[in-house]
Amino acid sequence: MKILMATTEAVPFAKTGGLADAVSALSIALAQEGHEVRIIIPRYYSINRDTLGHLAGAMGVHIGGREEWSAVYTKELPGSPKKNPVRVYFIDHEQFFGRDGIYGVPAEPDFMDNPRRFTFFARAVFQLCRKLGWYPEVLHAHDWPSALVPVFLKYGERTEELAKTVSVLTVHNLGYQGIYHKDNYYYTNLDWQVFYEAGFDDWNMMNLLKAGITSADKINTVSPNYALETQTQAYGFRLDGVLRYRSADYRGILNGIDTRVWNPKTDRYIPQPYSVKDMTGKITAKEALQKEFKLPLEPHVPIIGMVTRLTEQKGVGELFGPAYGSAWSICQDLRLQMVLLGSGDPWCENEIKNLSYRLANFKARIGYSEAESHLIEAGSDLFLMPSRYEPCGLNQMYSLSYGTLPIVRNTGGLVDTVTNYNPDTGKGTGFMFNDLTPQAIYDTVKWAVDTYYNRRSHFEAMRLAGMKQNFSWKKSAKQYLALYEAALAKAATAG
Repeated sequence: MKILMATTEAVPFAKTGGLADAVSALSIALAQEGHEVRIIIPRYYSINRDTLGHLAGAMGVHIGGREEWSAVYTKELPGSPKKNPVRVYFIDHEQFFGRDGIYGVPAEPDFMDNPRRFTFFARAVFQLCRKLGWYPEVLHAHDWPSALVPVFLKYGERTEELAKTVSVLTVHNLGYQGIYHKDNYYYTNLDWQVFYEAGFDDWNMMNLLKAGITSADKINTVSPNYALETQTQAYGFRLDGVLRYRSADYRGILNGIDTRVWNPKTDRYIPQPYSVKDMTGKITAKEALQKEFKLPLEPHVPIIGMVTRLTEQKGVGELFGPAYGSAWSICQDLRLQMVLLGSGDPWCENEIKNLSYRLANFKARIGYSEAESHLIEAGSDLFLMPSRYEPCGLNQMYSLSYGTLPIVRNTGGLVDTVTNYNPDTGKGTGFMFNDLTPQAIYDTVKWAVDTYYNRRSHFEAMRLAGMKQNFSWKKSAKQYLALYEAALAKAATAG
C-alpha cells in the first residue's frame, strides 16, 4: 500500500509534542510491514538544507488567486528499514516557513498568517504527488494544520491519478483546532458553497479541524477512551456533535512508543541497563537521579518524577497553584522526593522555581533535556500525571516500561494504559483518581507512597507487570492498516 503522511512535525526534524514522535514511529512501523510510506513536512528554518537532497525544479502552488513557488528537498527518515526506507519531503518556502517556531513564538504564539501557511502546505501535498509522479492510495493527515488535505481531496483533487485515493485524519489533540476569521477562506480557492458543505463554518469563523473531520473518509484519535470522551460535551471542545455524527467512521487507536529509544535494556542515557530479570540498573539510576538533581542520597525514599508541559491541560493549577495547589503539602507531609522537568506557563515556572528553593525534597529544572527525561523515567519510583485531559499520553507508557508506577487521572489514554491498583489482590500497574482537585492528587500520592512503604511486595509485583506490557507500534500499525482498508472499501462501495 502507498501511504503519504501529511504532517507539520516529525522527529528528528521538527517537534513540539507527541505528534512528531507518533508520525515518525508509525511510518517506520508501516514500512517494516512492507508498505511504501512517504512523509511531507514544511522545511522550517531549524532544518538545515545542507543536510538534505534537492529535487530539481521549482514547484508552483496555487492559493489565494496567485502562484506561490517553492523548492522541495528530501531525506530518508532515520531509523526506517534499509530495504524499504521512509522518504521525507520538505516543502521549502522562505516566507511561510523560514522563521523560528512552527506555529508561533513566545511573542506571537499563533502566527497571524497560519491560515495561509497551512493552506499552502495542504495544496503542496497534491503538487508534490504530481511532481514525483507518485500517487498514494491513502493520504493520512495529522491534526488541524494538515486538516485541509482531506478537504482538498474531496472537493477538487480526487481526479485522474488520485481518483481512488482516500483520506484519513488523525486528531492528536482536539483542544487545538485552527480557528481563524473566515476572510482567510479566500486562500483555499474553494467555492463559498464548500465553506458550509465541508464544515468550515464555526460561529462566523473558519475551523480547519472541523472541516477536516467533516470531509475525511475516516477519522481517528490516539486512544479508544479519548475517542469516547471527545463525543461528549465535557471533552468535545464544541466538536462533539460533529464527531457523534461521524461516529461510524471514527475510532480510537492507541499510540505506541518507540522501543528502540525508550527501553531500559538498551537506553544509552541511563547509567546501567536493566530488565525484569535484573533490576539492579534501576537502583543505580535512582542514585544517579538524586545526584543529578542534588537530592539527599536516600535509596529507600520514593522519588516521584514529572516530565511535562506546564499548561492547564496537564493539571498544573491543582498541583502548583499558589496557596491552593497540593505540591507543597505533598512534599511537606509525606516522606518522599520529587523531581520535575518541564516548561510552559510563566506563572507555573515561577512557582516551581520558588518551591525548588524552599523545599529540600523538591527539585526542578525549567526546559527540556532528552537525557534528563530518560534518567527521570528510570530513576523514579512513581510518575505523576494529573492531566485535565490526555488524548493518549506517552510518559505513562515510558514509565511502565521502566518499572516506574504512574499516578494518573482517570481520563483519555491514561485509562487505556494504566490499571488501577487493587489492594485486595495486589494487582494493577498504577494509581488512579477521578476528580481533578488538589485534595484528590494529594490523597492518591499518599496512597501510592503508603503502598511503597507498607505493601512493598505489591509495589514490586506491579512494577514487573508494567514492564511486561507491550507498547510497541507494531500493534498500532496493524490497526491503522485496518482503518486504511476500511476507508478504501468504503470508497469502492460508494464508487
